[in-house]
Amino acid sequence: MNKIKFLFKLAFFGGICGCVIIASIYIYAYFTPAIALNTANSFYLYDNKDNVVYQGSNNSEWVALSNIDTKLQNYIITIEDQYFYYHKGFDIIRIIKTMLQNIKEGRITAGASSISQQYVKNLFLTFEQTWERKIEEAFLTVRLETHYSKDEILEGYLNTIYFGQGIYGIKDAASFYFNKDVSDLTKEEAIILAGIPKSPNNYNPISNFESCMKRSKIVAKALFDKGVLSQEEYDNLDLENVVLYGKHQTNNLDTLMYYQDAVIQELYDLTNIPRDLIKSGGLRIFTNLDIDTQTKMEQSIKENSGDEETQYASIVVDPKTGKVLALTGGKDYAKSQYNRATQAKRQVGSTIKPFLYYAALNNGMTEASTFKSEKTTFVFSENKTYSPTNYGDTYGNKEITMGAALAYSDNIYAVKTHLFLGSETLVNTLKSAGLKENVSPNPSLALGATEINLIDYATAYATLANLGTHNDLYFIEHIEDINGNVLYTHKQKSEDVLDPSITYILNEMMRNTYDYAYVDYYSPTVLYLNGKLSRKYALKSGTTDNDYWIAGYNSDILMIVWAGNDENNEVAKKHSKLIKNIWLDTVEFYEKDTDPETSWYEMPDNVIAMPMNPISGTYSPKSKSLFYFIDGTQLPYIKN
Repeated sequence: MNKIKFLFKLAFFGGICGCVIIASIYIYAYFTPAIALNTANSFYLYDNKDNVVYQGSNNSEWVALSNIDTKLQNYIITIEDQYFYYHKGFDIIRIIKTMLQNIKEGRITAGASSISQQYVKNLFLTFEQTWERKIEEAFLTVRLETHYSKDEILEGYLNTIYFGQGIYGIKDAASFYFNKDVSDLTKEEAIILAGIPKSPNNYNPISNFESCMKRSKIVAKALFDKGVLSQEEYDNLDLENVVLYGKHQTNNLDTLMYYQDAVIQELYDLTNIPRDLIKSGGLRIFTNLDIDTQTKMEQSIKENSGDEETQYASIVVDPKTGKVLALTGGKDYAKSQYNRATQAKRQVGSTIKPFLYYAALNNGMTEASTFKSEKTTFVFSENKTYSPTNYGDTYGNKEITMGAALAYSDNIYAVKTHLFLGSETLVNTLKSAGLKENVSPNPSLALGATEINLIDYATAYATLANLGTHNDLYFIEHIEDINGNVLYTHKQKSEDVLDPSITYILNEMMRNTYDYAYVDYYSPTVLYLNGKLSRKYALKSGTTDNDYWIAGYNSDILMIVWAGNDENNEVAKKHSKLIKNIWLDTVEFYEKDTDPETSWYEMPDNVIAMPMNPISGTYSPKSKSLFYFIDGTQLPYIKN
């Protein structure tokens, strides 16, 4: 009996202490500053002409609770937090039920965050599952509940919640998905919107219509079970015939969100911009986006789409600075948010050969150096063999120059060069150019049998386009807060990593890929573009069983385009031509108002040009084909 009395007293005393602690927390929160609500999650993205191209939830788009469809309010409250108007930030009964359910299931199957908790999480916190974050979330929730009425909290929540497709806030969601004002939604439209926040990328009707319908039916059933929908209303719902809109009001590009995702990723990587500040909002992000080039690139992708399954990723860079001017990670962000430019790694094929031939030129070979193009099996230690083949199993069966080998993308010449130099030489050259990916020094590396991310690869290619000077690629020029205070400015760090004279020779060699003078037993791989180019470009294509690439540049612009599919299946040959069209359309559009004479490189003083037979590499004074040499290395060819 004494033990029971003691436990009773202990529980009573503990309850009193708990109430005092909770009351103290609420009192303390009352005397702390109120949280600013209507700047939450607000950020503006500007292009390189300082025009707004995207805005998250912000003051100009804030909509009063009285102007939000009341049935939508009721639907969201019922689904997300049924007792929102009755608790003080935490639904204790729901928390206990959820804990018991998760214990019974042996895993986390449900959450119990109130609308206030979700709002705080969206405003100020990362999604790390740590005790520190949970404690901070709880305290901020108390502050929110202490300083604001339930209507004010609900209004803020509805104006900042994420609805997928880059849409923050109920006003923009109603406009984007249904082309309607938030006060004019039908029951079906309101139910669809109420179901999205649980998993915005999975349940929005534009990218995942089937999943959205399943979720919407679950929401409708819950609303009926809880008496929000009558039997008649529930029976007469017609969710699957809702008319979708799916367009932004400005800059309605299907690919723009891929660029935005890359910007946000870079924003989170900036260590001097606190994550809490990113979440609390009020940021003006000035980017390097050239909206006209992005638009032209998207237009060309649509015109050269080819088929439904094949995807494209591409990047446009200013090689002098490293500014990323345009980017897409797929054909249509609404259908797939997977960003193949920033997230995927694919085999790069023969586009790796310019780095190989830079290494060769840097180690004593010349454009006129020859190897025999013939079917070859390479034998290594322990009788291991490697038998690469040329495209179409076509060989010259004679000595050919490095210039010709690059023009034809001759695999035998490439592997012979790779092994002659030592396989680590290409690895070191790629690293010197700025490649971050760790590649293996195996024989097939010379043919691009290694997976590299597009942005990483473009960083290395930009070094070639900038005559050996390396700049990291970047999207964000500077960031300001909502009051115009500069929080961050990009500082360019240029580094001379490759020999500019040798890089110049390589860039001249890469013009051979579309030169009719090289038509012999084979044709240059980018001959299709001859006659379509307004100026000089260095070009290289690449092909694997499952990928097509084109990389090309001059001193003004670098663009790389990839085509393939997410299942890594074989891709139709027509895409080899289609990506060349995309590259041509975009680059020529970007260059249309520039002087062709200034877009190419000035020949270094220690480089000379000499007329040569392009295939055999013999001195030929009447030849129109010029080979470029570091002064002195041409002498053996003159004697011959």
